[in-house]
Amino acid sequence: MKKIGFIGVGNMGSALVLAASKSEDIDILITDKLASKVDQLASDLKVTASDAVTIASECDLIFIGVKPSFVTAALEEILPYIKERNEKPTLVSMAAGVSIKSIGERSEMLCPVIRIMPNTPVSVGEGMIVYDACPAVTNEAEELFLHVMKHAGRLDRVPESLIDASSALSGCGPAFVFMFIESLADGAVACGLPRDKALAYAEQTVLGAAKLALESGKHPGELKDAVCSPGGSTIEGVRTLEESAFRAAAVDAVIASYEKTRTLGK
Repeated sequence: MKKIGFIGVGNMGSALVLAASKSEDIDILITDKLASKVDQLASDLKVTASDAVTIASECDLIFIGVKPSFVTAALEEILPYIKERNEKPTLVSMAAGVSIKSIGERSEMLCPVIRIMPNTPVSVGEGMIVYDACPAVTNEAEELFLHVMKHAGRLDRVPESLIDASSALSGCGPAFVFMFIESLADGAVACGLPRDKALAYAEQTVLGAAKLALESGKHPGELKDAVCSPGGSTIEGVRTLEESAFRAAAVDAVIASYEKTRTLGK
C-alpha cells in the first residue's frame, strides 16, 4: 500500500486530505504545527496523525502544504531523513508563486517535484487542480498523484509558465464567486425575499449556470443572450451590470491576483 504524507493541513491542505481520503489503497499520514487540527482531521477522516520525520522517511508522495515563506524551513526539516532513503519520494508543492526549480534547489535536487495549484472546491469533489511536473517525475509517480487526487475534481497539466495565471483564476476565483452569490442574495433580500431562500436560490443559480456552460459547450455570451428576451427584465439587469463595469472589475480582480501571486515566492 502506498503512503501519502501531508505536511501542513491548513484550509487547502485539509481540503486535499479530504479528497485523498476517498481514494482506496493508500495510507495517509498528516502533520501540522497545530496538533489539535491534526487530531481532529485524523479523527474525522480516519487518516493517521503523524510527524514530519515519519512522513519524510516512509511516504511515496509528500504534499508540502505550508505558506510560501515557510517552504524552506519545512524542506530543511525533512531533508536529513530523505537523504537516508534509497528510493526518494516525490514532493508535491502547493506553495503559490514558488517554482519547481526553486523547490528542487531548496530540496538539494534530491526529489522529483510536482507543482500544483488547487482550489477549495476540491473538498466537495468539484475542484480545479492545475499542475506540472519536472522531468524527473516518473509516470508511476504522476499516476499515483492522479489516483490520490481523483476525487478532488478536475485535474489539468499545463506548462509551469501558465500556473500562476491559472491560479489567479481557479485558485482565487472561488472567493469572487462567493462574493457574487452573496451580492445576488442581497439584491433578492432587498426585493423582499427571505435571506435563507435568497441564498439558496443564488447558490443553485450559479451552480446550474456553471453546469450548463460546461455541458453545453456553448460560449458564455451565447448562453447569456439566450436568457435576454428583447425588452425583458434580464437585459435590463445586464445593462445595469455593464454600467457598473462588472466585466472590467472581474478582469481586474484576476489580473491583480496574478500579479500578487508572482511576488509570493520571491
